[in-house]
Amino acid sequence: MSEKRGLDNAVRGGGARAFGDGVLRYLRSPAHAGPVALAVAVGIGSGYGAVVFRWLIATAHQFFFGGMGAALPWLGRYYVVLVPAAGGLLVGLLVHFCAREAKGHGVPEVMSAVMEQGGRIRSRVSVVKSLASAICIGSGGSAGREGPIVQIGSALGSTLGQLLKLSEQRIRLLVACGAAGGIAATFNAPIAGVLFALEVILRDFSARSFGLVVLSSVSATVICHIYLGDSPAFQIATPYSLVSVREMALYLVLGVSAALAGRGFIWLLYRSEDVFEAQRMPEYVRPLAGGLLVGAIGIWYPQIFGVGYETINAVLNGQVSVGLLAALLGIKLCATSLTLGSGGSGGIFAPSLFIGCMLGGAFGSLAHAVWPEWTAASGAYALVGMGAVFAGAAHAPMTAVLILFEMTGDYRIIGPLMVATVVSSLLSEALSRESIYTLKLTRRGVDVLRRAQPDLLDAVPVAEAMNAEFESVSPDISMSDIMERFARGEVRSLPVVRKEDGHLIGIVSQSDAAEAVLRGEDEMPASEIMTPDPVTCYVDESLARALQRLSVRDVAALPVLDPSQEGRLVGMLRRRDIIGAYQRARTRRPEFATRVDRLYGSVPGARVFETVIGRSSPAANKEIQSLSLPPETLLVAIRREDRTLIPRGDTVLRPGDRVIALAQRERLSKLRRVFARRASEE
Repeated sequence: MSEKRGLDNAVRGGGARAFGDGVLRYLRSPAHAGPVALAVAVGIGSGYGAVVFRWLIATAHQFFFGGMGAALPWLGRYYVVLVPAAGGLLVGLLVHFCAREAKGHGVPEVMSAVMEQGGRIRSRVSVVKSLASAICIGSGGSAGREGPIVQIGSALGSTLGQLLKLSEQRIRLLVACGAAGGIAATFNAPIAGVLFALEVILRDFSARSFGLVVLSSVSATVICHIYLGDSPAFQIATPYSLVSVREMALYLVLGVSAALAGRGFIWLLYRSEDVFEAQRMPEYVRPLAGGLLVGAIGIWYPQIFGVGYETINAVLNGQVSVGLLAALLGIKLCATSLTLGSGGSGGIFAPSLFIGCMLGGAFGSLAHAVWPEWTAASGAYALVGMGAVFAGAAHAPMTAVLILFEMTGDYRIIGPLMVATVVSSLLSEALSRESIYTLKLTRRGVDVLRRAQPDLLDAVPVAEAMNAEFESVSPDISMSDIMERFARGEVRSLPVVRKEDGHLIGIVSQSDAAEAVLRGEDEMPASEIMTPDPVTCYVDESLARALQRLSVRDVAALPVLDPSQEGRLVGMLRRRDIIGAYQRARTRRPEFATRVDRLYGSVPGARVFETVIGRSSPAANKEIQSLSLPPETLLVAIRREDRTLIPRGDTVLRPGDRVIALAQRERLSKLRRVFARRASEE
């Protein structure tokens, strides 16, 4: 009997395993059913994530402003100075020791994961980001909830994709599904969630991507409606509309003003970040300092605490004076820059709406006072200003238009809203190509907007060029010992790693160590001088990406990490390592041709083309990206005097440069016409 029971259990166990394997094959299948099921699952998870996140914010707000206020009665109204500071300290500790990616406004980290890491986001990010942002916003930090929920939803999608061992392309798509679901659920705006994911995160409007992101967004919205209802985020008593055609001129002016406000917001935010990073204080203490300053402002202007939706609703219904509107415009700019620049955790979407609402409300109040017969009430201009400032800051006009429509349920003002947002976005892009999201990545060495330009180094992984025999230091080594290392070696920077696991925690440059010694801080440990979170690369990335980071940040070397072991340092990559790898790749032409075929599609009959740029050449003094190169042409290198340059889209060709390219035989004649010079071929 026992043997029979054991056999039955084994059969049942085998059946369960077979069923589980079947489910996994179904989900991993590239057929439509598998991706659809995953998109819906990510949407449902993002919806629940948004519900829990909003509950966490409410709980944190009650704890800090209810509990702390009752515990500090002798401070009177001045207790609010300590509330954001206490929240800032908790956020700083949580982010510093648990997940550095949770710092800031979240969306750039998701964009970086999609572009640079194949959609890989650590699973712990969703938990840490939820807690850190809820504490920051709930304690009065001037930030929004869209950035955190985008990162939370994206982390859920990435984790699911990694658990199922999906391809990088499908993981990226699940990350976008999570972002769409997060936006849809937190703002009750499913259409805007879709456009935000496609326009900002994925930067892909293909039919397949659109369909899956829509499913995720709708699934998250259903969860939101079940738990939070389906009413719009902003309630407008009287719908607004265009009173007179002459108003369009005023909305154009508002669009221009919004673009300037958006650019000012970007500048002030990152300027604040630079100021805090320059201070000699532990990284986890900076949010406390920012919180103290925000709390001091909040004594007189408590409207700047948190997301500020109550104040926005009041302005949309014309219940705020023009003087207070003008004051809150500047104060909110400063408060948000202090919160996020000091290392707080939260989004920039709600602050952008707040700033735009104050700008539009003040502008509309003045316009209506001067021309009451043919202008709408100030609330109409406040509504348009909200979308226009966000469009100017984020360079996302489609998302701005639709999210305002969904958050208000008011379609009558759509014409002026479209005009102002487009004007704001175009002017902002004309002033700078960087948005508030992409600038954060550019400052890290990731150029999101760089035009793709194939080159040899795209075919060579970092693992082939890095130096695996490198010198590192421990966090407790003194500056005098570090200077001795620099004196006897050829390195200009040293990575700082933990002894127990070899994980990178920072980097010390020669100039930083020399300054410390000159200040008499010879015994200062490396952990106090090092730059935390240095620019890094991974062993499986291409040398082209690594070189781009080196160029943007102008650093001497990049630490190389192993993506399979979080933070473990496995090598160092210097500029001369890249040049050496390039030279070796040139000598291995058959292997190189195979890699090029694999990266850019089949290139039958590929030939090497070389030419020297003459003074009369039509390519002289022009950027490579402006040349009409034949399809599938691969620029390999540029020899300039005694240097070898890696071709990039913005590289300017000079007379005397020797250009080396790879092209099909039948396209060589067109290449000659582009450069207008006889060339030798190999």
